[in-house]
Amino acid sequence: MSLLLHQPSKLCFRKPVLVRSSPHLSNGLSSLSLQTHYQCYVLICADPCGGKRGIASTRRSGGFLRTLSFEQWEEMDENDGKLLKDLCKEMGTIGSSNGWLPTLKDGVLRLREMNLNYETDPKRILLPPLVTLPHCQTQYVTNVAMSTSSPEEEDCVVAVKFLGPQLSFCRPAQSNSEWINIRMTDPCFFSSPVMFSKKDDMFRIAGSGGHLIGSWDLQNHSNNPKLQILRFQNLPKLSETKRDLLDSCYTSEHLVESITTSETFIVKLYRKTAEIVKGIPRKKTEAIMVFRLDEEGNAVYTQDIGDQSIHLTNSEAFCVPSSSSLCLRRPNFVKILDVDEDRYIKLPKQKWDC
Repeated sequence: MSLLLHQPSKLCFRKPVLVRSSPHLSNGLSSLSLQTHYQCYVLICADPCGGKRGIASTRRSGGFLRTLSFEQWEEMDENDGKLLKDLCKEMGTIGSSNGWLPTLKDGVLRLREMNLNYETDPKRILLPPLVTLPHCQTQYVTNVAMSTSSPEEEDCVVAVKFLGPQLSFCRPAQSNSEWINIRMTDPCFFSSPVMFSKKDDMFRIAGSGGHLIGSWDLQNHSNNPKLQILRFQNLPKLSETKRDLLDSCYTSEHLVESITTSETFIVKLYRKTAEIVKGIPRKKTEAIMVFRLDEEGNAVYTQDIGDQSIHLTNSEAFCVPSSSSLCLRRPNFVKILDVDEDRYIKLPKQKWDC
């Protein structure tokens, strides 16, 4: 589902919610330092029109600011946060990446720094006008991913995944920067998000269903990505009841790379509409399957990801050690954080035979 929030004014807007975390939590960043005090933000979608809240501790109509770091856990209400007020005014907001807020307006992508330093204006990076490939569109964005922590770094590459076959790359720090546009031919990639793998130095996309991964080399962008077929192994034995339930669910796949072990996981999320509130469907997670990937393309089901946890948001997915307070010292779980849910799922506690 696109995170593009720029809609006609007569429609109901989704107000943004921010999650602040260590910059090491984002895709493609340097190895973890538990002593760091620097923080950045992850943007997720809040409730449409101030309906029933799935993630906020307050029932006020606006969004809220949740501050996450290795040392602390804080919450800030929208009315107290100048940053959140400013972001609510941004048009064409598209999730977040590495602590930067991409916005799309009039065919131009902008990157806005997210911080709480009210004494200085946030940095804004203007990227070249987008170029739409034939039979593609550049108005609806699935997500944006960056190869480094800042678009001002010389080697930073920004990847924009549009809904449909177009994938575009840009090096914003170069004086003559321009978009390199890729047209994907396999429809399984059309609605999937892009992520950056620091280990492989590539942008990667998991195809719908999770059986295929496409990778693009930063130095050699090609319409034909490096493809890897996944072989799923050690699948849990499902009861007929559980199988019927999963078959009725909406399934999404999330690629995530551990910042401490460099392991790659693919998470299958099974969700089903649980209720309808003010005409808006609310989904509930029925099950999660986590697979550890190896270089040969084996995706081995596991209920043990070690002393770390996986966090899923509508903007970014990240995997952090349980020694961080972000995990509340809880290892081996997946946390889902979006408009419908704010919950922990302990992997070993899932039952498949009922």
